[in-house]
Formats: sequence, C-alpha cells, structure tokens
Amino acid sequence: MAPSSGRRAPSAAEIEQRNTIGINKETVTNTVSDAYPDNYANEDHAWDKEDFRRTFKVQFHQNDQFEAQFSLIGIDASIANAFRRILIAEIPSLAIETVFINNNTSVIQDEVLAHRLGLIPFTGGKKGLREMGFWRKPGPEEDAYATTFDTNTVSLKLVAKCTRNKDAAKDEREPTALYHNAHVYARDIEFTPIGNQAKWFSGAPENEIRPVNPDILIAKMRPGQEIDIEMHMHKGFGWDHAKYSPVATASYRLLPTITILSPVLGADAEKFAKCFMPGVIGLEKVTRQEARTQGSGYEDHEGELKAVVKDPMRDTVSREVLRHPEFEGKVKLGRRKDHFIFSIESVGQWDSDELFMESVKTLKKKCAALRPQVTNMVQTF
Repeated sequence: MAPSSGRRAPSAAEIEQRNTIGINKETVTNTVSDAYPDNYANEDHAWDKEDFRRTFKVQFHQNDQFEAQFSLIGIDASIANAFRRILIAEIPSLAIETVFINNNTSVIQDEVLAHRLGLIPFTGGKKGLREMGFWRKPGPEEDAYATTFDTNTVSLKLVAKCTRNKDAAKDEREPTALYHNAHVYARDIEFTPIGNQAKWFSGAPENEIRPVNPDILIAKMRPGQEIDIEMHMHKGFGWDHAKYSPVATASYRLLPTITILSPVLGADAEKFAKCFMPGVIGLEKVTRQEARTQGSGYEDHEGELKAVVKDPMRDTVSREVLRHPEFEGKVKLGRRKDHFIFSIESVGQWDSDELFMESVKTLKKKCAALRPQVTNMVQTF
C-alpha cells in the first residue's frame, strides 16, 4: 500500500519516547539521532528556524566568575559538541611561549622549568588581553625580535636567589625558615610593561598581568642556587597547545530521567533512595487522598514513606538501583537526548559566561564562512 501523502504530527508520548535514551541493566538503547527528514513515514522533520527559536532554551544553574553550569535544551548533540570543542581549542588566550634562561642553577633542568612556566595561567586587564594581537615567528633572515611589539608580546621576568637566613633559630628544620627564596612561586614572576602596555595593564590591581594562582610552586632551591629568567607571553589557541586553552574543564552530560512505575514504600523506599546520589530521591509520607484513590497503589498505606523523584539533575546514572531484584519493574532510567548540562571552569583569563558567548560567536563565524561554500557547491553541481 502506498504511503499517505498527508503529514501528521507525532503525539507527545511518541516525542518523549523518541527523545529518551534507554538506560537498562546491561544495555543502552535509542542513542541515535532520528529527527531528520523521511526518517518517519508521513512526518515532516525538516529543520525550521522558527520552530527552533520556539523550543530552544538556555537555563543557567550556576554562574560564578570562573565556574558556570547551564543547560542547553532543544539542540542536537553535534551542536552541543561543537560548542565544547570550541571552548577547549578555539578561543584565544595568553600564555608563556618563549623563555630566555640567563641563569638556572636549581635542580630543575632548563627545558622542564620552561615547560612548567608555560603551563602557569595568567590574567590581567580584559580590554588589553582582548585587543592583544597575534605574534608570528621571525623568518630565517629576520632579527629575533623583528616581530615582537607591545601589541603582541607581554614581557615577564623571574629573578630569585637562595641565601641563608641569619636570623633563623639554631634548631630550625623548616627550609622556608632556614633560607630566603627556598621556594619559588608564581607570585615571584614580575610583569615588565613595554610600550603602551602600562596604559592597558595598570591602574586597578585587577588590571595587572599576574598569575591566576600566586601559590603555584615553580622550583625549590638551596643556598647558592639562583634563577634568572625572562619570558615572553603570546596569544594562541588550544588546538596549538593545551596551555592556550582558556578552560580547565568544558564538558556536558545529558539530563537523567527517573520514572517510578509503581509505588516504592517503607523500608524499600529508604533503600531505593540510597541507590542514588543524595538529593535525587526524596521520601514523603503517603497522604490521605492518595491512600483513598483507587488504583494509585497507595491504598491502605496512609502515613507510610514513599519514594519520589526530587532532583534528577543530581543523578550520575550509576544504575545501582537496577541491581536489586525488589525494584525490578518499578523504575525506568533514561537520559534526554536534547538536554545538555554544560559545566565550564575558566582558568582565569575569561569569565565563565563570557567563554560560552565567545563560543557562540566563533560558531557563527564558522557558519558564515561555510555558507557561501555550500552555495557555490550547490550551484556548481
């Protein structure tokens, strides 16, 4: 029989089923995206801008300066993953790239010390950091500093020498009390403005170029050892080196779903709650109305404890509850395909919410560059 030419809209139950990944005892089902044209007979799943505008949502759950958690609802996994990859590798930041070691008599080898310095995250005045240009490596016939300007290079220095503390007690055993500069920290790195950088990175303390965490240990020294280093910071991308990545973590997970199919009461309810992370399952007393409702499963159980879903977002989907035979057939676990819970932790140069907005801008630029190429390809073929 030929299929009908009419189009029908799927029911809410069908949409819910298609949009939920099944979490079973030993398997995971319904993991593939299926909302595309002609996947379901007599249904139109062509992408529509207005429909996307109506269904897409952004919900912030936490928005601290360097840590944010938010939900993107109503998008495909490919788009969510594009944001994650952009956050990690395609938003520029400043990091130490070139290390000039004038003297290093500490026990740390020069190359190891340079690597440690490169991984220290720095921050400073936002306007100066954003307007900083990109440095390029000089050509074979160019001077070593031919491409170094105040608009693309930040100069730092680290000078420390370990000496004995003459005022230390005779029975003192702590190296930091026995010696001066026994430990060299990130806070010992000094920013030396060049050109107009004093205008960009001066004034308020938060505008100065400085380590995000001043207590990062760089080296340990003993009397007679010293470090004399100059460093150049440049702007780069995480796809070139991890030190340029503006995030410590950028990840997402799908929203867990927990459906209690039949009542879980009394001691079973307490055991049921312990199968999940704290706060996921709540314990409430069966009300008189519930106990009097025929077919509710709560008949003659007024006042007993029952298990209810309180906050599924806290769940880690460990499937512990599926191991217990007494809960078999009483609960159904899943994950929403189009609900992505993002966690972003900035290393300090960008605020966490700024990073997400910057990833949106970057994806828009990529789409703008791709659009004429797709148009030309269609017109050619």
